Amino acid sequence: MTTITTLKAATTIAGSIGYPSKMPGTSYGISAYACHVGSKLVNVPGSTCSGCYAMRGNYIYTSVQKAQATRLAGTTHPQWVEAMIYLLERAHNNPKHPLPAYHRWHDSGDLQDREHLAKICAVARATPWLRHWLPTREAKLVRDYLRDGGTIPDNLLVRLSATMIDGPTPKALPHTSTVHHASVPKGHVCPARKQGNKCEACRACWSFDVPNVSYHKH
Repeated sequence: MTTITTLKAATTIAGSIGYPSKMPGTSYGISAYACHVGSKLVNVPGSTCSGCYAMRGNYIYTSVQKAQATRLAGTTHPQWVEAMIYLLERAHNNPKHPLPAYHRWHDSGDLQDREHLAKICAVARATPWLRHWLPTREAKLVRDYLRDGGTIPDNLLVRLSATMIDGPTPKALPHTSTVHHASVPKGHVCPARKQGNKCEACRACWSFDVPNVSYHKH
């Protein structure tokens, strides 16, 4: 296989990365319709996936859906890890447009299988200067990966998302997130709704010192 040395070659394989206005750094999303746990929860009233934001609004545009489909297909490509490393290094090491060294996986979509998780871990290991955050509802998938000897690098925080609004904090992983509406929020409360729907200076989602982040139902 040819080494990836151009943006065109990298995006042909992995698709484009995102530059979210809400969050620092970069992001990467695939179709929410490909979620495993999420595709079941979306039909459960009161679940954190009910009324999924990634199935409405700007996400319904044909151009967005095509981009997500390209990224999803790319995750099985033998050079996906190399392509993602190239894209992240190019985005974050641009002296003309410096970015905070933070990356979010799956602003839409979720882990597909253990191989997908292993590849994300490989990308994180190859970019130790970058802090990665991976929210997921695929608790069993992560547990199976770890049980079979898989390891998660120190710069990748896997945060298990609760399944129900006002529901309990997940127990399978040490770092979690919940959604509150009527209940008292647990742990760190996401401040975005009080600051223009932006992270601003908050980096709690990436922080290993924050066991649980609680988001207000929106």
